[in-house]
Amino acid sequence: MLLSAETLLIFAPAALALNLTPGNDMLFCLGQGMKSGPKAGIAASFGITCGGVIHTLAAALGLAALLAAHPGAFEAIRWAGVAYLVWLAVKALRAPGIDLRAEDALRESPGAAFRQAVVVSLTNPKIVVFVLAFLPQFVDPSRGSPFLQFLLLGAILNGGGTLVNALVGGFAGVIGRRMAGRASLARAFQRLTGVIFLGLAARIALEQR
Repeated sequence: MLLSAETLLIFAPAALALNLTPGNDMLFCLGQGMKSGPKAGIAASFGITCGGVIHTLAAALGLAALLAAHPGAFEAIRWAGVAYLVWLAVKALRAPGIDLRAEDALRESPGAAFRQAVVVSLTNPKIVVFVLAFLPQFVDPSRGSPFLQFLLLGAILNGGGTLVNALVGGFAGVIGRRMAGRASLARAFQRLTGVIFLGLAARIALEQR
């Protein structure tokens, strides 16, 4: 067995605690759910997970160490993520009010929400650096391939994150769709989503490396 029972008993609660801590990924899924309905919120959670899997693979292959050692690359990716979130915020703030209960009036399709979430996740280099700092603490070379252990730990972390973010995005979508039958409320949800995305952009921009 690659991971001991003791390791799992320590890692699983720690990973769940991290997943339950509100962060950029959770807020993005919340915003997508509020703006475009539960399907988009859930799709965004899977997009975040897809980005997380890529980050885990990159960390397992040692790319995270390279990224952390080159501040210029780190900053370029970070600011690309900030610019992308600002663009999404502007789209939400400038969009006309719609009836969010109408299936054909959704601002973003689940596919679009998924793709946007992947980009948001991949342009947050702090995730891959965090993975590199957190997961190795639970890798025991004496139990087999460190690479496979790394991937298994990443799967547990990403799996919990998917569940939590899907619940957040789906619940936000249900509430938003029920309350947004009126044009004024629909517009308010659009603006709130734009504010959330702007807040995420500011948070990433102001974070210390």
